Amino acid sequence: MLPSTVAPAGYHVILANAMNDQAHRLRTAVSRPPATTPLPALAVTGGKGGVGKTSLAVNLAISLCRLGMRSLLVDFDLSLANADVLLGMTPGGTLFDVVQGTSTIAAVAVEGPEGLGFIPAASGRDELTRLSEAELERMVQGIAKFMHAFDIGIIDTPAGIGREVMSALLAVRAVLVVVTPDPTSITDAYALIKLLEAQSPGKDIRVVVNLSANHSEAVETYTRLRKVVNTYLKRDVALLGILPRDHAVAAAVRARRPFVLGVDGPASAAVRSMAGRLKGERWK
Repeated sequence: MLPSTVAPAGYHVILANAMNDQAHRLRTAVSRPPATTPLPALAVTGGKGGVGKTSLAVNLAISLCRLGMRSLLVDFDLSLANADVLLGMTPGGTLFDVVQGTSTIAAVAVEGPEGLGFIPAASGRDELTRLSEAELERMVQGIAKFMHAFDIGIIDTPAGIGREVMSALLAVRAVLVVVTPDPTSITDAYALIKLLEAQSPGKDIRVVVNLSANHSEAVETYTRLRKVVNTYLKRDVALLGILPRDHAVAAAVRARRPFVLGVDGPASAAVRSMAGRLKGERWK
């Protein structure tokens, strides 16, 4: 049982004001009904950019492969993709080619470290931010069809609460929200959870706390988010794990190499533990 942590005075007032500021975005986000049969996948998201979701998605997908699962990583950041950078790969084709009709998802998919399946997206392609609802739906359905050859999919979403993000979150079996102790990260994570709950009540939502100074700060961060979700949305969110600060992570990013493939450290151990928990669940 995690210890109860009381938020500082005025915290909920600040959070409520920030929520009001995002009201317009919440009202104008595209609302679509969830798929009848959820994909056997976990979508890694965060609301706010810079929380480390892509790094977690990449290393979690590889860790699942190491545990014997056929894992497919999908870079769904359609216009600012960088999962390929963290993998140290230079794919020949991307989802941009699929949208253009010059390739198929099966053709652009490549094999990554440890037998990982990888569907790369494009970077610097503004056209992908203007896909029609029909085009976006066709892409999701194409990924879904390809994914069923795997045991589990890990989908790395863009930051925010736009159409691309919600399309992925609504399509999958579970959503992993990455949050940091930064108050804006907590606020944006709550805004995302609020929108998702409105469109898909009871969705399996879990949390990973990243970039905390220590374990106590990580627990406090999770407890704050959990308390706000429980208070305003009348539901709970589970903690999948805590990703501790580890200098090996930054070094691995610079080297364009997943940190779980390097020297074992606190971050690798944490991701390995998360992967073990996910493997123990039924995804299909």
